[in-house]
Amino acid sequence: MSTIPAPAGLQPVGPRPVPVSRIAIVERLVAGEAALKALLERWSVPALRIALGAVFVAFGVIKFVPGMSPVESLVEATWGVLTFGLVGGQLALILTAVLETIAGVALISGVFARFGLVVLAVAFVGIFSPLVFFPGELFADGGPTLLGQYVLKNVVLVAAALVVASRVLRGPARSR
Repeated sequence: MSTIPAPAGLQPVGPRPVPVSRIAIVERLVAGEAALKALLERWSVPALRIALGAVFVAFGVIKFVPGMSPVESLVEATWGVLTFGLVGGQLALILTAVLETIAGVALISGVFARFGLVVLAVAFVGIFSPLVFFPGELFADGGPTLLGQYVLKNVVLVAAALVVASRVLRGPARSR
């Protein structure tokens, strides 16, 4: 090892630092990126599955408590339309709470994730039905109301469910 020449009267401090080439830095960055990608490929979809399940458990559970959910009247009206008036009121809220909670728990468990996705598909029909049946409640003056925003945010949950389904569903992947 060489040492740094010291000015007259001073002793060298230690070995001279070895310069790191730009290529070595780029190689380290590429290796770090590859490691991050491997980590994300392993854990991102399971994390998304659990997060999606937690959201549905949370929104489902609040519907069990009268007066807690901001969409109670919308849920009751939607069930009324979808069932031609056979289901409404508190029963509609309880059925919705049960559907959402079961779907969420199934997704969180991972073991019953496929079942949870089927339940979610059914729930999404009800979740988006107000867009068709009650647009006046969801949109005013050209923009979504707070209730409309509550419904529209579910587009992200559908996309998350599709990503989870791409990993959870069985069968061979289709080649391009």
